[in-house]
Amino acid sequence: MADGETRLLMLIDDEPVQSRLVGALAAREGWRTLVAESAEEALAKLDTPEGRRLGAVLLDQWVPGDDACNLIREIKARRPTLPVLMITASTSPLLAVEAMRAGATDYLIKPVAAERLLLALRSATRPEPPRFELQPLAEKLVGTLDFDTMVGTAPPFRTALAKAATAARGHAHVLVEGETGTGKEMLLRAVHSSSPRAKLEMRAVPIGGTSAGSIESLLFGHEKGAFPGAFNRQVGLFESCDGGTLILDEIDRLDPLIQVRLAEVLETGIVRPTGSQHGFRIDIRILAASDRPLAPLVEAGEFSADLYGLLNAAHIHLPPLRERAGDIPALTRFFLSRIGQQPGLRHHSIADSGLHLLEAYHWPGNVRQLQAVLFRAAVFSEQEALTAESFPQLSELLGDMEDRTESRQRGLGVMLYTDDGNLRPLEDIEADVIRLAIGHYRGRMTEVARRLGIGRSTLYRKLSELGIDNAA
Repeated sequence: MADGETRLLMLIDDEPVQSRLVGALAAREGWRTLVAESAEEALAKLDTPEGRRLGAVLLDQWVPGDDACNLIREIKARRPTLPVLMITASTSPLLAVEAMRAGATDYLIKPVAAERLLLALRSATRPEPPRFELQPLAEKLVGTLDFDTMVGTAPPFRTALAKAATAARGHAHVLVEGETGTGKEMLLRAVHSSSPRAKLEMRAVPIGGTSAGSIESLLFGHEKGAFPGAFNRQVGLFESCDGGTLILDEIDRLDPLIQVRLAEVLETGIVRPTGSQHGFRIDIRILAASDRPLAPLVEAGEFSADLYGLLNAAHIHLPPLRERAGDIPALTRFFLSRIGQQPGLRHHSIADSGLHLLEAYHWPGNVRQLQAVLFRAAVFSEQEALTAESFPQLSELLGDMEDRTESRQRGLGVMLYTDDGNLRPLEDIEADVIRLAIGHYRGRMTEVARRLGIGRSTLYRKLSELGIDNAA
């Protein structure tokens, strides 16, 4: 397609309001929307001149209902390379799995933020191999709400958890900074769940992709007639969550005027809905997440210094996954265990070839991207153990990677699987464990025996049986 040429999106949806909204959003990135109100109309339009120029299909699952996956199969049978995205109100992981196996490129849960939809269209239609291999399905797993189940031993990550656990016991506002996908919202939910307000109301507000007017009414509320289109009074979250917690995600993207108004509310404890003559006192805790460091934005005049000062009572930085690469083996096994509990999926282990591949990648999408990649591999793999072949897009990005020994030294230690995904013989694994222990404890055999939970005589007998040099 030539640069600047309008791309054509077919939207299968029978709701005129949603069709107009999606069409307007897609138009931002040069898409023209062709609407089909039924599955039959959609299939008929595939064979028209316009249909042959389609760049993507966006399907509202409600239109074909239970036959949504059959419709996806039919579209993919006629047009194998055409990206098909499904949007649904269902949070069922089983439906996500079925949609992927039917050929869906992405799977979006309502309500879909504008940026999420545009990212899905971008990812589905980019010409080069997708670098965020299946970002889609990561959002289908229920988020962790407990500090004890947040996986990782890297010092920067443990420091962040320790700060968060300390902050959770207080009442001060909290600010978590870190790249997209590092788990900021998950950490803030854990803070709320461990806080004195855990049993009170909590709401999460995605700032990015939502208009300033909508955010303002959502947070502060408005009176009837406060502005054109305000046909009824709206209760804001400050009022409905009084005594509880608000999680504000992507607060770095908050409109400057709303920043000022939010700072005033937090400073005074009084909120006044738009159009109201009177305010009322509230007690609320803000847990904020930012993809960008706020201090430079404050210095540049792009973020309110007053609001930053109020939010910064507890300041936590979550490191990107590339700075805690040693956590990848543990994270991988943790995610595979959770994925295996989802309906329609089985439990998978990870072979060394697959793990080495995951460790070699730089993960621009961080932990969220790792989880998504594992989900996709689990959806399509028939083997019990995921191997390098289970991650074709990563393999293509990274090449042959003949030398992957560094990843073994960094986190795996002992290889459990052969390259074909089968387990190695027990005596081979046992020999590697003993060699690893001897090296780790620098040949101090008494300490090696104690850490392995065996006597010194048993250790020396195994050394002899397995043909291991004492100085290994």
